[in-house]
Amino acid sequence: MNFDRVRHALRGAFFNMLKQPERALAAYRDSHRADPDHVGTLRMLGWLEAQQERWPAAEAWFARAVEIEPDDAHAWFNLGYVRDRGGMDEAALVALTRATELDPNNDRAWYGMGMLHARHGRHRDAAEALAEAGRLQPMNGLAWYALGMAWQHCNEPAKVAEAIEHTLTHDPQTAQRLIRDTGRSDYAHRLG
Repeated sequence: MNFDRVRHALRGAFFNMLKQPERALAAYRDSHRADPDHVGTLRMLGWLEAQQERWPAAEAWFARAVEIEPDDAHAWFNLGYVRDRGGMDEAALVALTRATELDPNNDRAWYGMGMLHARHGRHRDAAEALAEAGRLQPMNGLAWYALGMAWQHCNEPAKVAEAIEHTLTHDPQTAQRLIRDTGRSDYAHRLG
């Protein structure tokens, strides 16, 4: 066990608990210097940088983590997330796709993929990813809303209706927004 790494990491955890992110980052950087290949430290550095919305720095830490542990689905998801937030859409999509390959039950990665595809007008791809996110988290109204909108862009009214019906059972407020935004007048009687 690398006691220097652990000592600095404990100090970092303490400062993080005190909501002192810059001191936490400094301590975790010391931990990283003591053990440059410790993936947990790399992930923590990425997470702390992401909290400060320093996306390039966060991306660099998570990229290093997946270099060391290429089968770490959670690190791939985090890499995709910070790349998405940092405006690196295609690189984010690569990372999120890898996260779903390693962990097909990662609903957040499927949702992120769907939203990235939708942002770029790839609505059928968006619908496929969002359908998986909705299957994994059936009560996630945002995923079902985005799925309904993707099907709307694909001109699939029956699938839009399915998304509306499903969302009405779990998240009526989001369902009402979906009804309005898709222009489904046949569901107007369901608007509150």
